[in-house]
Amino acid sequence: MAGTVVAVGAVAACVVLAGGLAAVGAAAVAGQRLAAAADAGALAAADAASGAVPGVPCDRADEIATAHGVEIETCDLDELIATVTVSTRFGPLHARASARAGPPP
Repeated sequence: MAGTVVAVGAVAACVVLAGGLAAVGAAAVAGQRLAAAADAGALAAADAASGAVPGVPCDRADEIATAHGVEIETCDLDELIATVTVSTRFGPLHARASARAGPPP
């Protein structure tokens, strides 16, 4: 009987640990996707600001963010340098990422 209790406890601990690791892994993936959306939005805005692609810079960033399934919080232009902040919900949490893009210094 004591061996059964220990085995059940060990299995329960493994299940809890696996669940926690899965949640951490999902959060890491969501963070990387959010960072990619911010990077792509900033690049699109900087390209539009420089005239490399047609369109209004922040509208281009918004199109990219929408395609990634995130929302633009801010889009700022300083000459040809674009700074874009995007956000999304991850379960009960609010995640945010920012990126800057522009010509090399």
